[in-house]
Amino acid sequence: MKIALDAVGGDFGLKPNVDGAIQAASELGLEVALVGPQDAVRAELASRGIPSTDKRFEIIDSPDLIRMEEDPVAACREKPKASIMVATELVASKRADGVVSAGHSGAAMVAALWHLKRLPGVLRPAIASPLPTAKGSAVLLDAGANTECKPWHLLQFATMGALYAKHILKIAKPKVGILSNGEEETKGNELVHEAIPLLKYSGLTFHGPIEGRDIPAGVVDVIVCDGFVGNVVLKLYEGVASTLLAELKSEIEKSPVSKLGGLLIRDAGRRLKRRMSYDEYGGAPLLGVGGTAIICHGKSNGKAIFNAIRVASELVKSNANDQIKTSLEEMKANLELAKVEQ
Repeated sequence: MKIALDAVGGDFGLKPNVDGAIQAASELGLEVALVGPQDAVRAELASRGIPSTDKRFEIIDSPDLIRMEEDPVAACREKPKASIMVATELVASKRADGVVSAGHSGAAMVAALWHLKRLPGVLRPAIASPLPTAKGSAVLLDAGANTECKPWHLLQFATMGALYAKHILKIAKPKVGILSNGEEETKGNELVHEAIPLLKYSGLTFHGPIEGRDIPAGVVDVIVCDGFVGNVVLKLYEGVASTLLAELKSEIEKSPVSKLGGLLIRDAGRRLKRRMSYDEYGGAPLLGVGGTAIICHGKSNGKAIFNAIRVASELVKSNANDQIKTSLEEMKANLELAKVEQ
């Protein structure tokens, strides 16, 4: 298996990408296509004692980079040789099995739609973001690809999210919840009201509406919402986690007694920090496109890139896209049998 990596994507450039690629090649037995300025990529590998002739790595020259401040659609059109465009085209041309990028997330989505297209039957691809919960992990989608949605979109998000939870999070029968402002079906906006009947008769294990506090409690395994709400939830989740950990550290350092207590819980604290870190999850797959595409956090380190490559390989092995197509067909048949208006 070969994974194409946007080697210059992300806030920290080549170093974490090459670190993650080397770890993936060593521990997972994968080949990695490193897409970026070839001389710089070769130099980065050489600094780690790895010759450019190493068969585990293919260096694909790409002189351009789409920067965070650029408009993604315009930049992808004007820079067809940008690293994310070239890396995604490798998947479209079957020269790689998946693509990973910590660069401009909007450009990653545009490149995927441009080169990989949508899967048959998929109306809107969605970003599926894994989240830590009290019971393990859950997946939130859409996490930012679609700010305006219709009920049928949410139903497709739920179907794709359930497959991700089953094959990547290893949850045998994922429970699906729709995010609302109350647990009662009478609450919520028009989108929530119209999506609930579809979810009920879809064949999925539908829990019902959930509130924001139910997410960290692990009440459901798949959280469905539009991309505007989902992105707010994701950023709030990240902010609360980092603030709580920082405040805990600050309180521990305030007195000798609390410092002693801090030493006693140090291992537990480290485990909690790992669970709350996006490094452990690697990245968020863009589900619903005709290939495997993983979008990483801009501040990803080598460990996060390694885990993103791992998730990409697991999605490829699970034949996720074929299963999405089959599940969407089954879901539509279930709704037709239940005579639910689509």
